[in-house]
This record gives sequence, C-alpha cells and structure tokens, in this order.
Amino acid sequence: MRKAFTDAILKYSDESTVFLTGDLGFGALEPVREALQGRFINAGIAEQNMVSAAAGIAKTGLTVWAYSIAPFIYARPFEQIRNDVCLHNLPVHLVGNGGGYGYGVMGATHHALEDYGVLLTLPNMRVYVPAFGSDVDPIVDRIQASVNPTYLRLGKSEQEIGGEYKAWRRLKEGTGPVIIAIGALAGSTYEAVKDLDVDFWVVTELPIREVPDFCSRPVWVVEEHVAQGSLGQMLAADRHFCAKGYPSHTYGSQNFHRKECGIDAAYIREQVLLRG
Repeated sequence: MRKAFTDAILKYSDESTVFLTGDLGFGALEPVREALQGRFINAGIAEQNMVSAAAGIAKTGLTVWAYSIAPFIYARPFEQIRNDVCLHNLPVHLVGNGGGYGYGVMGATHHALEDYGVLLTLPNMRVYVPAFGSDVDPIVDRIQASVNPTYLRLGKSEQEIGGEYKAWRRLKEGTGPVIIAIGALAGSTYEAVKDLDVDFWVVTELPIREVPDFCSRPVWVVEEHVAQGSLGQMLAADRHFCAKGYPSHTYGSQNFHRKECGIDAAYIREQVLLRG
C-alpha cells in the first residue's frame, strides 16, 4: 500500500502539510520529498523526538504526517503520542507501515499486533486500517482534513475489490455466519469464502461508531491483532480469529504466522464449511 499512500499524499497535501520520516520509506517516499522540499524532514532513527517535533509543528497550525515501521511509530514513542499529541488534540497523523505480521521473519520487534488497541486508549485518537490499496486514497483525504490525531496502519494489499469506500462495507450477502475482517488480510479471506454462504463485511475505521444490525446471527471477526483491544473484543464476536503471538516460538513469513494463529484464509474457509 506504500505506493497508493505516496500517490495520495501527493494528491492531497498542500502548503500546510509537513511530512516527517524516521529514516524509512526509501524507494517509496522520494516523490513526496521532491514535492514538499523543505517540508519533508528525515528525523532519523529517533521516533520519540520525531513525534514531539511533529506535535510542536502541529501546534503552529500545520498538518503533520509522521511515518515509520508500525511498531516504531506507536510503541517506541507512546509517551510522546499520549502527552504531546493526544492530550493536546493536535493534527499529527501517524503512519505505520507493515501492520500485523507484515515484517515476517524480522520477528516480534518489527510486528505490530497491538497497535490500534493501544492507541485507541488515548483521547481524541482515530484509527484507519485500509483493507485494499484503493482504500488508501479516500482515507488519506479524510485524514488530511482531520484536526485530530490519527493512526494509519498500512499493510500489503492482497486483493483489490472495487466499490465505494465506507467505514463499514458489505462485500457479500449470505445467510451463514457474518464474517467481519479488518486490515489487509480481508482480501485473501474474502477470496477463500466468496463462494460460500456467508455475509462478508470489511471495517476500516476505529473506534466503531455504528454497527449494522446482524439480526442476532453469529459474528466472526478476522484480524491481525491480539484479542485485547481488538475489533473482535469491541464487537463481542461469537468467533474471534486473531493474532496469538508466537505459539511455536518461531519466526517466519507473514503467511507462516497467520497459519499458526488460525487467521489464514484456508482455515477461515474450513471453519465456514464446518460452521464451527
């Protein structure tokens, strides 16, 4: 989704936009650097300082984007996000690339399994989790216009599914379980069950403001996030397919971790067939 993000920043940024990176984004952010010139700042490997600087810049009336690998943008500078950004309700927009198990074999230090759960405990914070590359453009448009703190979790777009962007989108109607997916695994999950009798939804904005009426049907939630602070917990799902950390104490690819935790597309399909 990095290319879609870069394109959207170039489209929606204006003279009030400042972009900071924690020495990351090579091969993707160069067009943003060229377009913003002096308003593009490489803050170095110092995310705590970057977030505090972003808050200071935002205090002057500018809109600030701060970009890094997902755990480096929410976990490392958490105190600065809380005290400098959220408590002052400043328009600092955090961008975390590679949410969930996205960085695979690089291990737990590079995985973001509790990011939106943690950040949503902070005042004024809103979270955006695009499911498809096409979601990024309308989300960046919303964020650029926001006067509140936000967090954008980017992943690898696995399947493009068209349609008008909405915070809640129904991709398939059925009489079986209601499956609700959040994040980039929505595409592969949908592909695995689209021929089955399920009601399939995608959520891309948190916290939840309104919930569709599912008429007391079983609700299953699929997400690359731990159970605590998750969408599944927010919805009190009947079945919750979520990240479970590292059951075998082994690091592998993103697909390896998804399979081990039972959030891979094949397993979801198997469960729908079993109605378990």
